[in-house]
Amino acid sequence: MSRKSSSTIFVACAGAALLSLGAATAALAEAPAAAPAAAPAATLAQWHEQKLKFDYTGFTALYTCDGLEGKVRQILLSFGARKDVKVRATGCNYGSSQPSKFAWVTAEFSALAPAPTPAPADAVKANWVKVQLAPNRPDFMGAGECELVEQMRGLLEKGFALRNTDYRTNCVPHQVSMADYSVSTEVLKPAAAN
Repeated sequence: MSRKSSSTIFVACAGAALLSLGAATAALAEAPAAAPAAAPAATLAQWHEQKLKFDYTGFTALYTCDGLEGKVRQILLSFGARKDVKVRATGCNYGSSQPSKFAWVTAEFSALAPAPTPAPADAVKANWVKVQLAPNRPDFMGAGECELVEQMRGLLEKGFALRNTDYRTNCVPHQVSMADYSVSTEVLKPAAAN
């Protein structure tokens, strides 16, 4: 295809998009204003304390024990763990401040789960909130962290009440891809925190 015909296609597509945008704007101007969306209904939930472990083996992403503790803590907090979460990584080959392929991780945290009926006195109001783990979502997640997300799956599924979960990992050792992991789920978080 010549440069001239490529430019013509681009201009034609851009012109069609502008016409569509103009028609959509006119249609919206004539439509009645929509009512504001209702706040999501609160669910009664309880905090559950847990102590869970997983082993980390990295081929693509190597962490220091300190770095692994920080990353796991950020992920747990993004899933709704209470702020008093404790994470400990041990077994790093060269000490806690040198990158290592292996570590054993223990996490102690509290997470919300739906309260039984009738609800106990310590129940709190909570909402189901969408959470996503993917490169740059949240911004502390990077490309190449597929192995960590894959190896944390059991901990996240045991530790949190999840619903509408799509948990995908496609980790290839020593390779980084922007599409190698994607987790989308809903978790319970305190209603006041939303």
